[in-house]
Amino acid sequence: MGILKLNIPTVLTLSRIILIPVFVIVAYQHPFWGAAVFGIAALTDFLDGYLARRSGQVTKFGIILDPLADKFLVISALVVLVDMARLSAWMAIVIIVREFFVTGLRVVALSKNIIIPAEMGGKLKITAQITAILCLILGGSIFDIDLYDVGMIFIWAALVLSVISGIQYTISFWKKIR
Repeated sequence: MGILKLNIPTVLTLSRIILIPVFVIVAYQHPFWGAAVFGIAALTDFLDGYLARRSGQVTKFGIILDPLADKFLVISALVVLVDMARLSAWMAIVIIVREFFVTGLRVVALSKNIIIPAEMGGKLKITAQITAILCLILGGSIFDIDLYDVGMIFIWAALVLSVISGIQYTISFWKKIR
């Protein structure tokens, strides 16, 4: 497992970071295109990990950068949604604090050469977040389905999963750090 290799999974992760300012700029004036950019960026999250594992191109750099790119993308979207008055600030704050807390735990663990891998709770959380963000950005109705209401259901699910998975990561951290 190398430290820094520019392979396809790493390029996908970097592209997710590069798409963040594009998303932020576009989302305000053209929510549909903002959602499209966000969706493409989110898709790279699923692709990079899958390709890295499948092709044996897992690197320490990728292990560190991938969750950071996820957090940058989600935090940016949450800030945009709060600014657009489509999400309560307190909900965004709870999710953002959890993201920083878990990242901090992972960094401390990594400094001791311990890798805390993504757990199912975290994977469910990011899926709920991505779904919520897409629905909340789009806001209106499609085929008589109010996407804002659907987005609020998913953001509540993401909020609960954020807290639960944050607790899981904390427990995992303390078990591995001993």
